[in-house]
Amino acid sequence: MKLRQAVPADAPAISAFLQKLTKLGQRNLPDTPDYVATHYIGNANRVSCLIAMDAADQPVGIQIVSRAEEGNAYDVTPGWGIIGTHISPEAQGQGIGKALFAGTLSVAREYGLPSLDAAIGEDNSGGQAYYEKMGFKTYRTMPGRVCKRFDL
Repeated sequence: MKLRQAVPADAPAISAFLQKLTKLGQRNLPDTPDYVATHYIGNANRVSCLIAMDAADQPVGIQIVSRAEEGNAYDVTPGWGIIGTHISPEAQGQGIGKALFAGTLSVAREYGLPSLDAAIGEDNSGGQAYYEKMGFKTYRTMPGRVCKRFDL
């Protein structure tokens, strides 16, 4: 497995595995190539958009961090990082999330982010377990979501 920052040309392949997650009920955000290109790879507040590549050089995981601005959709403290993680169904349980988080942490520290916020669907037990394993702690809830925090 290789980790690298995503580029616009990666959007269709990332979208393909996000669509699989949507079909399995593990994702409820848009999953089109345009959404990936604008909200993840081309996000103006992007800190990191790290992808994990398999042996065939195809993306099997993505971890996005953007800097929270005033009035953001998740009501995260401005200046914190907003993190999201998605692993292809075929690649789950292989340590990809752990590897992505190690890479993301170093970038988040370089940017001087004080904390990371993960807003996870309240019915996404796998996502909640992942973030807890990475050291995140629940610090608030909002309708339909559990919010976990990691202090850097």
